[in-house]
Amino acid sequence: MDSGALQIWGMRLLFVLLTLLILFFHLLPLNPAPSQWASPDLLVAMVFAWAVRRPEYVPILLVTGVMLLADMMLQRPPGLWSVLVVCATEWLKSRERRQRETTFFLEWLTFAGTLIVITILYRAVMMVLILAPGALMLSFVQVMMTIAIYPAVVGVSYFIFGVRRSAPGDMDRLGRTL
Repeated sequence: MDSGALQIWGMRLLFVLLTLLILFFHLLPLNPAPSQWASPDLLVAMVFAWAVRRPEYVPILLVTGVMLLADMMLQRPPGLWSVLVVCATEWLKSRERRQRETTFFLEWLTFAGTLIVITILYRAVMMVLILAPGALMLSFVQVMMTIAIYPAVVGVSYFIFGVRRSAPGDMDRLGRTL
């Protein structure tokens, strides 16, 4: 196995480990009282950041498995949030070549718009299925907190884990230009 393939599989393993770490801390009973604030969705921010910067690190089956695990662990309707995140991730991946040449601010706006759209779709489907989607204000706060934390997630991904955008002219492991 060549070093490029090893790096890709290593980053995929790192992605799974970070996911498990995020879920672990999300499930810790740090404060048993109900909160007025919703924490940011670090998992979605990480999935989107990695999908925009290095789509080969987050293949569709990996994102699907991770998001289904998160649905089960966080007691959300299984599959609903997962399918929305997977569809949004694949859409962001399809725009990766165009995003490569834009500024971070436009990437952030794209992330924010995508997150808002999938959150609205999630709440709409929950209402159609006559399920309680939760308080609107908590969803709004969670979306705003996730949008606000996105630059930090990108920064940590870049500076600590080395997840950077592929530059024009970079080669994939088969020698094709990206």
